[in-house]
Amino acid sequence: MELPRTSAGVVTHPVEVESDGVTLRGWLFEPESRPEQIPAVVMIHGFSATSNGMVADRYADAFAETGVAALLVDARGFGRSEDDPRCEINPWTEARDYIACIDHLTGTDGIDAEAIAVWGDSLSGRVAAVVAGVDRRVAAVIVQCPAFGDELEPPDVDGSQFDTIRDLLLNNTFGSYESEVLGPMPVVSSDQLTTPSFLTPITAFHWFISYGARFGTGWQNQATQRVIDTPIAFSPQPCIPHIDVPFLLVVAEEDEMPRCDAVTARHVHASSSGPREVLEVGGGHFGLIYHDSEYFTSSVDAQQRFLTNHLLPA
Repeated sequence: MELPRTSAGVVTHPVEVESDGVTLRGWLFEPESRPEQIPAVVMIHGFSATSNGMVADRYADAFAETGVAALLVDARGFGRSEDDPRCEINPWTEARDYIACIDHLTGTDGIDAEAIAVWGDSLSGRVAAVVAGVDRRVAAVIVQCPAFGDELEPPDVDGSQFDTIRDLLLNNTFGSYESEVLGPMPVVSSDQLTTPSFLTPITAFHWFISYGARFGTGWQNQATQRVIDTPIAFSPQPCIPHIDVPFLLVVAEEDEMPRCDAVTARHVHASSSGPREVLEVGGGHFGLIYHDSEYFTSSVDAQQRFLTNHLLPA
């Protein structure tokens, strides 16, 4: 098991987290020199991506440099995490994985249980925002290029949609509903006419092949997607108005990925009631996850400042 690369002064430890009877595997990035209690952030990479070598580990390393521990795990069924079937996209269970990681950190020596943030990118940004709305233990939120939708949904005037999502997640009742599995099909493809894929932009193909094909990532260019017939679809829009903690949105104005419309993301983010920050970056949906790009650097710098300002003592 190859340890992720880290900066000087950062150490990593392999971690296992139990989530609904499934073992999630990942890494805890920590500053080598640290006080007795430090904040932490829970991280899961975007659609099908894994924890080792696909750039989320570079963000985790940068957070640990600032003095914030980062727990980065593979979602169940992906990378080194267990589950059967493998490589099944399901935002409901991914949200349960975030909650299990928060549970794990609250019981970890040296972690400040009152200062745990969540982080997500693209699909996992969608999931992290839902978790921040329903789990009152979340102290801060960072999402980048999140899949908040291509248009605004009707407002949840009486809060019933939020209540339903919260009940499903916190009580794990979504397993009692019928579901449909889409696929299997490739995650990305260079030719949508002959080999359609879940993610269609050619920029998605270039990024996943550049990073996922690296040795040791465990990424596979095939997935299924489970759609559960719950009373309400999984959506961050009814949940974000219930986020009253610091919330950083990193958005690409020219985001080419379906369901990641930047204007919609800004409007949805503005419905939260806590301190809000927005960073606009170039490079489209994938620019900030090319670790040697200027967009990655500006994104990391802003996220480090955000965590320092809101989670670390003055």
